[in-house]
Amino acid sequence: MPPFRLSLALLLLASTPLHAQSSWPAVRRDPALEAKLATLAGEVQGDVGIYVRHLTTGRGAMLRADEVFPTASMIKVPILLAVFDQIHRGALRFDTTLVWADSLRYGGEDDLFDKLQAGAKVPLSQATLMMITTSDNAASLWLQGIVTGAAINHWLATNGFDSTRVNSRTPGRESNRTAMGWGETTPREMAELLVRLRNGKAVSPAASAEMYRHLTRIYYTAEALSALPPWVQAASKQGAVNRSRSEVVLVNAPSGDYVFAVITKNQQDQSWGRQNQGYVLLRTVSALLWRHFEPKHPWTPSKDVGRFQPK
Repeated sequence: MPPFRLSLALLLLASTPLHAQSSWPAVRRDPALEAKLATLAGEVQGDVGIYVRHLTTGRGAMLRADEVFPTASMIKVPILLAVFDQIHRGALRFDTTLVWADSLRYGGEDDLFDKLQAGAKVPLSQATLMMITTSDNAASLWLQGIVTGAAINHWLATNGFDSTRVNSRTPGRESNRTAMGWGETTPREMAELLVRLRNGKAVSPAASAEMYRHLTRIYYTAEALSALPPWVQAASKQGAVNRSRSEVVLVNAPSGDYVFAVITKNQQDQSWGRQNQGYVLLRTVSALLWRHFEPKHPWTPSKDVGRFQPK
């Protein structure tokens, strides 16, 4: 490990308070809503976890909400938190200029950072934004390498997230990576992580606000976001690998904010088209929840909306 990375990790370990918030807000479980969600989940050949909570009323639903699932690219939210935490502590600066090297290439055809020339200068702030908005894998791994997987997991553990962890490129997590891939979480923890940001309680109020802004600028709008009116703000992050589809969304709805996370694993349908069972589930759950929480604001997307959404 390069010396500067070691010093950042030691600074984080030395200055993070060792306390955990192991209890989550109560959910007033709605049997009728849970039954509808279970019906939708049953249409997926695989395992499905769902967590829903209306932040004002506490109404919601849980299906396997505390079971561990793969994060895929949703792990980029904890990476973002660790970067902002180190900025807050003075170990990094938001206006730092990073220098790209060929050794950082990931090989993803959709990753714009992979197309950079060696020696290209990139603001840290642009890397964090691309990691979230376009889910750039090369930018994400670059940032993870700077803050380290160990530091990310330490932040999660000391802030009450017992199940959410980075596995890839993190010593001691090799068996977890084999089982779950880049990262792992539960539907409840991933949803409550966004709530922590929404409430200004992740790292600091100022850091939470800017991270939340990142999450409201998502490029990929074809799944859960497509079932929400375009005039409603939502913070979100998707994840997808062959046998898993996932999305976490916090909706700033007219009648009050609500959050939900939907994650699948062991999917038999490994296709990548719009009609993948996991993608259909994300859209139908999002539409159901909007109707459930916002009956006075009915909205249905246009039939040809898919023509104008990135894939």
